[in-house]
Amino acid sequence: MKYAITHLEKELAHIRAGKASPTMLDGVMVEYYGSLVHLNQVTNIGTPDPRTIAIQPWEKNLIQVIEKAIRNSNLGFNPENNGEIIRINVPVLTEERRRNLVKQANKEGENAKVSIRTARKEANESLKKLQKEGLPEDLEKIMSDEVQIFTDEFTRKIDRLVELKEKDILTI
Repeated sequence: MKYAITHLEKELAHIRAGKASPTMLDGVMVEYYGSLVHLNQVTNIGTPDPRTIAIQPWEKNLIQVIEKAIRNSNLGFNPENNGEIIRINVPVLTEERRRNLVKQANKEGENAKVSIRTARKEANESLKKLQKEGLPEDLEKIMSDEVQIFTDEFTRKIDRLVELKEKDILTI
């Protein structure tokens, strides 16, 4: 269940909320001496202001490769470079785009809830199996109730995370 929360947090971090964040580029891969590596492994990424991401490659010959990788990443960014630093201006989100991002955040939250329910089902099946192997029925019931308590707790965490992301997205 903890893994579902961790995964949800990572997925929500990728959903941009109108302000620049280095995590927006986490999925971008660049070719570096014949192998694909994450962008943050060959650059310094920062946000000098709320609408700009600055990327400083460790090697100047990577600038063209990084620009191409960002353009091909389907993030909708248009990187600009001055020969040393790549800058990305994060556009202001339209109302329609904000609604779509809220839907995407809710979808990620629902996926996390499905993972939680799957973990609950697996735990309950394990308890039933243990009961068949000699676990007392009342102990199985107590443990099953504990599993439900954990499920409810993690579901509330998911709801809070999605609610915070919605608020973040809808804040202009």
